[in-house]
Amino acid sequence: MSELSNIARPYAQAVFEIARESDRFDEWSDSLEILSTIVSLSELQALISNPRITREQVLDIVLEIGADAFDEQSRNFVRILSHYRRLPAAPLIASQYENLRAEAEGIIGAELETAYEINDEQRGKLIAALETRLGRKVRLSSKLDENLIGGAVIRAGDWVIDGSIRARLEKLSSYLGV
Repeated sequence: MSELSNIARPYAQAVFEIARESDRFDEWSDSLEILSTIVSLSELQALISNPRITREQVLDIVLEIGADAFDEQSRNFVRILSHYRRLPAAPLIASQYENLRAEAEGIIGAELETAYEINDEQRGKLIAALETRLGRKVRLSSKLDENLIGGAVIRAGDWVIDGSIRARLEKLSSYLGV
């Protein structure tokens, strides 16, 4: 994984520079997300690792699947990744690109983990509180985890708030020596 991360870094940086120069952050985010989804398909991973399938054949398949999603620049990027056998690094390239973009736009990604769905009003209040606390715009993603029982866990960068019922019960259990 560390090796793929090192491979992904210069590609992510290059795409970020292209996106910044052309003010096309959203388009590149979309293209990289679609490319990541395509190369993460188990069927495509099998083709990429199959020695009987050429790079050109894999490239044709990827471009065909993402036909309408890729403009000429992103098609060329896919060609470069394919030529240098870097398609498996696409998800990490996308992730690193998003980190560079968020930093440039003054945005921090935060993840909210709850046992139950929250409504739009609660989501808005949480985002406002996080933005005040972190001093940056917050892009909040959510996921459900019924094992939390209740409450929430919020992660933003290295910062974690665990206000889940599960964490409180574990703390109480530890305190009681159970």
